[in-house]
Amino acid sequence: MLERWLRRSPQGPDNAEVRILFCCMGNICRSPTAEGVVRARLESAGLADRVELASAGTHAGHVGSRTDPRAQAAAAARGVDLSRIRARRVTEEDFLRYDRIYAMDRDNLRNLQRNCPEGVQHKLALFLQHAESFDEDEVPDPYYGGPAGFERVLDLIEDAADGLLRDLVQQLK
Repeated sequence: MLERWLRRSPQGPDNAEVRILFCCMGNICRSPTAEGVVRARLESAGLADRVELASAGTHAGHVGSRTDPRAQAAAAARGVDLSRIRARRVTEEDFLRYDRIYAMDRDNLRNLQRNCPEGVQHKLALFLQHAESFDEDEVPDPYYGGPAGFERVLDLIEDAADGLLRDLVQQLK
C-alpha cells in the first residue's frame, strides 16, 4: 500500500527529479502560497515537469478547505493561481516521499521534527533560508491580520522562491 502511494503523484510528474513539500500550520495561507509561487516560477523556467510540489499543514483543522480567499486574491494580483490547492495534513509518508520539506516558521519546523521518522531529519528546513533580500527566517502567519500581512507573506515567499529556483536550476543541470 505505501509503495503504491509513493509511486502516485497527484501534485506533479511521476518522474520528478526533485520533490518539495511546503508546510505551515493549517495549509490555507502560507504553504499553499509558497506552492503556487514556486510552481509559477518553475513553469516560467521550463522546469515544472522535473519538480513535484505540494503543501500541507502540521495541524488538521482545515483539511479539505480551499486556500484562504485573502491569500488567493493577493496571489492572483501577482499572477499566481491558488484556486486548485486544498488543505491537507502532513502524513508520515510525506517524510519519505519528499526530498525537501520546508516549514514557514520555527513552530512548524519543530512540529515536523517531532513527527519525522529517524534518518530523514536532514530533509527539514525553514523555507526562508533561500531568501536573499530579507533578513527574516520565518514567514509570519497572516491569518488574523489584514491585506498588508498577505502582501508581506508574498514578498517573503517570492524572494525565497527566486533563491530556491536558482538552487534547483543548478541541481537539475
